[in-house]
Amino acid sequence: MVAMFPKWIRSILAILAGLIAITITSFAIEAAVTPLLLRAFPAALPNEAAISHSVPALLFTFAYSSLCVVAGGYITARLASHHPVRHAVILGLLQSALTIPAMLAFPGKAPLWGWILSMIIVIPAAWLGGCLYSRTHAHSLLSASA
Repeated sequence: MVAMFPKWIRSILAILAGLIAITITSFAIEAAVTPLLLRAFPAALPNEAAISHSVPALLFTFAYSSLCVVAGGYITARLASHHPVRHAVILGLLQSALTIPAMLAFPGKAPLWGWILSMIIVIPAAWLGGCLYSRTHAHSLLSASA
């Protein structure tokens, strides 16, 4: 069904699908993980605000967020009709740019270095997702032609 769209519309839809995947998965994981972290480490994390000041908690957040971006890059590359890795990188650039309004809307959610680090990390994470799709897709094409 997606193949019936012109390339430029399919490109936009692929990138939007990646953004939606990143948003849904990262918010779902955060909704599940935050209460678990608060219960598991009550002395170090007495409330939700303490998470933004805990380096281990922030690193854990970066880890699962990066995996969500890799998945978003993979989905974008899978849905793109051409240049899958390029589409994944565009997704990463867009996600990085969208970090700025999030940072302005929720300044206490993370320290400034955390926001900057997340803006940097999302681009290679999305690229990795695109590369994973391209590598898997190229391997499946080689297997099918053999």
